[in-house]
Amino acid sequence: MKKVMKGNPGYLEYKKKVEIIRTVIYFALVAAIFFLGYSQTHSKKNLLTIVAVVGCLPASKALVGVITRFPYPSIATIRAEEIQSKTSHITVIYDMIVTSREKVMPINCIVLSGNTIFGYTDSEKVDLKYAATHIRGILNQNQFPDASVKILNNYTAFLARAEGLDSIAAVEKNDTRNLEEKMARVILNISM
Repeated sequence: MKKVMKGNPGYLEYKKKVEIIRTVIYFALVAAIFFLGYSQTHSKKNLLTIVAVVGCLPASKALVGVITRFPYPSIATIRAEEIQSKTSHITVIYDMIVTSREKVMPINCIVLSGNTIFGYTDSEKVDLKYAATHIRGILNQNQFPDASVKILNNYTAFLARAEGLDSIAAVEKNDTRNLEEKMARVILNISM
């Protein structure tokens, strides 16, 4: 299984597989430790039972990771390739589950060009204004006060805006890649 870095297409699917494997291994170790203690003493009252019970904590944490990521798929490969082919001059990040205190907002893709940010989500449950306001607020807190954020749930409109931003970036030839990468890191930090 090839490692996929956060912000790349396929990250959520990769992370799900890793969490599932980790969960299975942890629970298998817990069961093995418990049965080892039971087979030696023929009783549940032994030190290895305590070790097995304590071992349930990291196993349960890994299971929570699986459960929280399970409902959110990665962006479709065809869409990711289409976006990549149209955005060679701007920064693009994929597969985010942006979290706030109140909401969990899956965002398939975000394009950044200077201080302009457009995002796309295929989820109908995401409150688009709240998501944009939340991301803008986080960027404000991290010394990016001029950021303009808009989240869309219409793929065609998003792709047109991303293509437009790329065309503007190609014509202007401003070197904003460093700024875009810093803002992308902040957005990825608030994402699962």
